[in-house]
Amino acid sequence: MRLGWNIRRIGAAMLALACLLPIAARAQSSEAAFFKGKTVRVIVGYGAGGGFDLYARMIAPYLGKALGANVIVENQPGAGGIGALNRMMTAPPDGLQIMLVNGMAAAFGQFIEQQGVRYDLAKLEHLGTVSGNPWVWLVNVNSPYTSPKQVVEARKKYMWTAGGPIDGLSDGAAFVCEALKLDCNIVLGYPGSNESAMSVANGEMDMMYIVDTSAANYVKGGKIKVLSTMSRARSTIFPDVPTLFESVTLKPDEAALLDFHSTAEKIGRILVAPPGTPPERVAFLSEAVKTTLTDPALIAEGERTQRFIGFMDAAQTRKATLGVVSDPTPEQKKRMIEILSRVEKK
Repeated sequence: MRLGWNIRRIGAAMLALACLLPIAARAQSSEAAFFKGKTVRVIVGYGAGGGFDLYARMIAPYLGKALGANVIVENQPGAGGIGALNRMMTAPPDGLQIMLVNGMAAAFGQFIEQQGVRYDLAKLEHLGTVSGNPWVWLVNVNSPYTSPKQVVEARKKYMWTAGGPIDGLSDGAAFVCEALKLDCNIVLGYPGSNESAMSVANGEMDMMYIVDTSAANYVKGGKIKVLSTMSRARSTIFPDVPTLFESVTLKPDEAALLDFHSTAEKIGRILVAPPGTPPERVAFLSEAVKTTLTDPALIAEGERTQRFIGFMDAAQTRKATLGVVSDPTPEQKKRMIEILSRVEKK
């Protein structure tokens, strides 16, 4: 008797699934028809030539193929990407405008309630993570320092270059200066990482904090060198460069600060769409992003150009991003605000 009942349940479930499959197929077909031949803009909140811009331009043709659309990159530099991300909150929710975001910086900016922040990562539609590489510490190639230990022991005042108050460059420098008890002036106002790197290469600024994939392009110029990798694991791009944890002895609270920041760094470059984008369109975009970022040809191109792909799907991206926003305790949040408030304007 029970066997017959179970068979009927299985049969009903299979029938229901069979009914749903055509609906899903029709939705996919409808979304494919919507994007066919249209122009999709990928917004980058930084200037041309920087790491985010180069990633977006590498990805664009592959994403265009996956969507059946013409994908172009639009640079909207200013305030470390905050302005562009704010505008995404009110952009038309039609799927024709998405953004490549500095997820770590955006999360930090939101949880410390940074002035000017009007976006909410919880309301934006998450499409996936492009990469979450470790960050590194750069200095001029002629710098007398060959290790973080030497920087600490010199006890001088150091000028760090950055764009906005929470752009990865500035908050990374702030965490390093706090953990190592350095006397630092973190100077804002550079339009993007490219301009920041030039300031170090030209000797205008002493130091820079940047993701290793971007650092690789600047080091090629021969005017900048990597002093240290800032996570516990060495960079695959700079495997011979010791980590900060290998270079200096850290107290538990100092290590905890750097660990928190390196965890946030793993959010990396994320793709988002405006709030209110229809669920079926978000699903179609997310699938196209997955197809793009798992394409062997794109992965190989990224390896050749040292713009490595480290894909996470939409659900994982959302979970990781909101974890940085919501996980810190009130005491931790207070300390983060105190550290980041020391960043000075150019």
